[in-house]
Amino acid sequence: MRAGSLRHRVTFQKPGLVQDPESGEMLPGWEAVWEKVPAEVSPLSARDLIAAQAGQSEASGRVVIRYRTGVLPSMRIIHRGDVYEIQGQPMPDPVSGLEYLTILVAKGVNDG
Repeated sequence: MRAGSLRHRVTFQKPGLVQDPESGEMLPGWEAVWEKVPAEVSPLSARDLIAAQAGQSEASGRVVIRYRTGVLPSMRIIHRGDVYEIQGQPMPDPVSGLEYLTILVAKGVNDG
């Protein structure tokens, strides 16, 4: 994977408790895990979309990042203000398994 293809910046969030700024009460919400992660964000091609739907998936796009541990399907990704729900387990690259992760996402499904 070429570094130049990771031209987007995304934020990974996980469910947690966030403090209400007015009352100070802890409420369910989303907290940032990693910010400004270099990524390639792209919609699925027609062929990929057909294959994803064959597996009963709602995937509508793909996010590719450098390999990192701890990416979970319960997280969500924010890119340019859009919310993307992670669909299934992130897939490591087929050669070493430690170079990059491909994450299938569905846009706007998990607003929290």
